[in-house]
Amino acid sequence: MIGSASSGLTGRLADIPRSRLAILPSPFHRVSRLATAVGGPELWLKRDDLLGFGFGGNKVRGLELILADAVAAGADTLVTGAGPQSNHVRAASAAAAVAGLRMVAVYWGTEPTASEGNLRLTRQFGAETRFTGDSDRSSVDRGIAAVAAELRSAGRQPYTIPRGGATGLGVVAHVLAARELHRQAVERGTTPELVVLAVGSGATLAGWLLGGVALDLPWRIVGYTVSRPAVEARARVSALAIEAAGLLGIDPGSIVDDRIEISEGVIGDGYGIPTAAGQAAAELLARREGILLDPTYTAKAFGGYIADANAGRFAGVDRAVFLHTGGEPALFVGPG
Repeated sequence: MIGSASSGLTGRLADIPRSRLAILPSPFHRVSRLATAVGGPELWLKRDDLLGFGFGGNKVRGLELILADAVAAGADTLVTGAGPQSNHVRAASAAAAVAGLRMVAVYWGTEPTASEGNLRLTRQFGAETRFTGDSDRSSVDRGIAAVAAELRSAGRQPYTIPRGGATGLGVVAHVLAARELHRQAVERGTTPELVVLAVGSGATLAGWLLGGVALDLPWRIVGYTVSRPAVEARARVSALAIEAAGLLGIDPGSIVDDRIEISEGVIGDGYGIPTAAGQAAAELLARREGILLDPTYTAKAFGGYIADANAGRFAGVDRAVFLHTGGEPALFVGPG
């Protein structure tokens, strides 16, 4: 069992090199006015939108470990990619800037006429941006490989990062986040029974699941996929958790798989396209608590939580935590 190895896990986590970027711990607080409006369990927020680096967002956590690995490998350039409004790419660009590395961002599709939101910030951090000309998201993977080959042929040392920072190291960073939340909850004299989050690349959910099991934490974790079908998301989460477990020297067995809960009813018309339920959820949080959600990740997931809470899915749960993973720059794109 993973839990039996938890006594040595703290030491293994401490041994993993990190480039300190974020201001930690991120805030953890109760939102009582919102909970009254939503109904269901007592509700808390874990505010990874307030990590204090590169416009925040939980992608910064993974980049602390990934950047340290890149520097140790002698890299002079980070290469990663996604869509033009990628939070991960924006945060990676900020990380490259503070480490004195070059950064090449590869985006699917064609270059937009306006440089807004995360794309604008990515360029402000000094990244070179390229577009694949292909609307298929997987074209980014080929683009990253092509850019890396080009840089190597020019005598440079690129370090490639998959879309969303979905690597074993990225997952380990979210194991650390789970431990951080547990410590905050203990300090506040509360015990979360449910953690809710958006699922994109799968690295965040994999890390929280692995952390919950490895550290024997008493909570259920529910993810709302905003990017791909639940069956595909589940397979990605499982694979990433296994990769991260290997880095930590623990055996995940089937325990993480047994705990994966992913709902897919919030995607709407597709990835990156806002939904009416998500927009309503974001407005509710803004007007009750003065807190903003991005329109295509956290808003969709929070909309799913509200619907499920109203439907009684979380009956018997006294305390829930919504993981705010950031992404607010997307609010400054196109019409309001």
